[in-house]
Amino acid sequence: MAVTIYDVARVAKVGIGTVSRAINNSPQIRPETKKIVLHAIKELGYTPHAIAQGLARKKTGILAAIMPFYTGHFYHELLRGIMKTLSKYEYDLILYYVDRLEVKNNFLNRTLQERRCDGVLTFSMEISDEYAEKFSKSKVPLLIVDRAHDKIDCIQVKNEEGAFAATKHLIELGHKNIAMISGHKESAPSRERYRGYERAMQESGLTVTPDLFISADALDNPDLLQQNDGFNEHVGESAMKRLLQMDRKGITAIFAGSDILAIGAMKAIREAGLSIPKDYSIIGFDDIELASYLSLTTMQQPMYEIGCMAVERIMEKFEDKESPVRQVQLSPTLVERQTTAPL
Repeated sequence: MAVTIYDVARVAKVGIGTVSRAINNSPQIRPETKKIVLHAIKELGYTPHAIAQGLARKKTGILAAIMPFYTGHFYHELLRGIMKTLSKYEYDLILYYVDRLEVKNNFLNRTLQERRCDGVLTFSMEISDEYAEKFSKSKVPLLIVDRAHDKIDCIQVKNEEGAFAATKHLIELGHKNIAMISGHKESAPSRERYRGYERAMQESGLTVTPDLFISADALDNPDLLQQNDGFNEHVGESAMKRLLQMDRKGITAIFAGSDILAIGAMKAIREAGLSIPKDYSIIGFDDIELASYLSLTTMQQPMYEIGCMAVERIMEKFEDKESPVRQVQLSPTLVERQTTAPL
């Protein structure tokens, strides 16, 4: 059983408040009493809790990351970049899985009230004006990844630009009837990537009809929206099956709003006895590790670099909390593999 502050107090024959004062070098403790407490700590091998000790000196040594679905493939490289950079600063990372708005808001409130960590990173989550204002006035820096707010530091990929490039790649290969599969249509990535897809089609003189765009919420299955905001393999597979059933318009290419959606679509295509890219070209978005194994053409997000940049920026905010808000947007790059081909 781990040694507690109560054990130290019992051995030193003092109260836990006195133990706390000894640990934190408070001037309100007599030197001889402090010596007794420190001797008891050494004898018992007691390690003060990082948060409790840190709160006394206004530093916890902890960075919190809030994610809506931390098991998503999108986050693996982000976390690798975060952990690599954090190791330089001797900071620990705590991950919080948040599945509902009230859970996220509860954590943010507790952070502001109790100073549970030195800084907060949020991933793929909208921050309301209320919390943006609160954090901008607090001593706890907040940085948003994969979303934006004009009052908060953020790092995100240019989703519209990436979707435009993905669609143009298919158009340049000779495809004209290009469908798009996406997650929840109201999510920021879906909206931004749809705009890029639509703009590329329109600038090339191609028509975008409603039946060429299938989002997760159009599948009439609420369960599909629960995982990764609709950016999951089941949505990709179901959406592709719908396209196969209705395909009388000669669709030859698919832009999937994420690699996981693309993987689901590829499964449906192959189960239908069709081949890629002979019957359908398909391009994804993210460049997760699985994409290279499946030879999936995709738009690469610099996820590892984003993770590194997020930590570096938070550390800068620790040093200068008055530094101006910084909005960073990175361009995704096309990675050509074997799932797209000339028509």
